[in-house]
Amino acid sequence: MNIILMGPPGAGKGTQAELIKAKYPIPHISTGDMFREAVSNGTQMGKEAQKYMDAGKLVPDQVTIGIVEERLAQSDCAKGFLLDGFPRTTVQAEALDQTLKKLNKKVEVALNIAAPDEILIERLSGRVSCKDCKKVYNLSYSPPAQAGVCDICGGEIIQRSDDRGETVAKRLEVYNEQTAPLLKYYDECQLLHNLDGNRDSREVFQEVVRILESL
Repeated sequence: MNIILMGPPGAGKGTQAELIKAKYPIPHISTGDMFREAVSNGTQMGKEAQKYMDAGKLVPDQVTIGIVEERLAQSDCAKGFLLDGFPRTTVQAEALDQTLKKLNKKVEVALNIAAPDEILIERLSGRVSCKDCKKVYNLSYSPPAQAGVCDICGGEIIQRSDDRGETVAKRLEVYNEQTAPLLKYYDECQLLHNLDGNRDSREVFQEVVRILESL
C-alpha cells in the first residue's frame, strides 16, 4: 500500500508512523531521510541537492522530486511506502503522481491527522528531546523519569527553539496556509481520510488500521 501521511506539527504523525511501520512491511520515508540518504550515497540528485544546501538555499522542487523518484524506485518500496513530509504543495503532489506513474505505482490513501491549534500548541510547547539519542518526551504527558536526563542514554534533555511559544503558533499558521490546497487536492482525488488526533494514540491507530485494511 502506498500511503501519504499528513498533519501539522504535534498532531502525532511520528507516533502513527512508528505504529504503521511495525504492523505493515513498508518503509517509512521522511523528506529528511531521503535527502540524507541521497547525499550520503552520492546519487546524481543527492549531489545536486548538496550544492543548494551548502549555499544555504532551499532545494528546488525539481531536485526534491528527483530524490523522491530515486528513493521510491528502490526494492524495499516494492510492497508500498509510507511517505511523510512530502508532498507539501499541490505542485509537488502532481509531480509525485507523475513519478509514481513511471514506476507503475499510485498513491492509494492520504491520511491527515489533525487537532485544534490550542492542543497542538500545548503539546509542542511541552515537547523536549534528548540532545544525544533524540528520544522525544513531553513534560506534561510523558516526562523523563529524572528531570533533564534521558531515560534511554542519560543524555541532556533540551527543547528546540521552534517548539517555543510564538514560534509554535507561527509554524502552525504557515502549515495551515500551505496545506489547505493540498488537502483539497487529495480530497478531490477521493484519497483523503481525516483523523481526529485529539485522542489517545491507540484509538487513532485503530482507525488507521480500519482505513488501511479497507484498501
